[in-house]
Amino acid sequence: MEALMDVVDPELGIDVVNLGLIYAVHIDEGDVATVDMTLTSAACPLTDVIEDQARTATDGLVKDLRINWVWMPPWGPDKITDDGRDQLRALGFNV
Repeated sequence: MEALMDVVDPELGIDVVNLGLIYAVHIDEGDVATVDMTLTSAACPLTDVIEDQARTATDGLVKDLRINWVWMPPWGPDKITDDGRDQLRALGFNV
């Protein structure tokens, strides 16, 4: 989870962990990580960018990384961490 803090949402400029976009991380016996993740919008065109960043962030920590895009429960601002809220406020967002 700590490594995924290096994955930044390209539109908001805040990491996906503090935005509350990571729902779960599972690492199997083959050292393959599966990340249950959502986006702020199902229409987000930047999934490839996020997947590339996640692979780079976890390189050397796991053998492979797979992102399981999930839409339930839907993401909402209530999932943003306190640190994420502070970062968004610093960028001028009212959260």
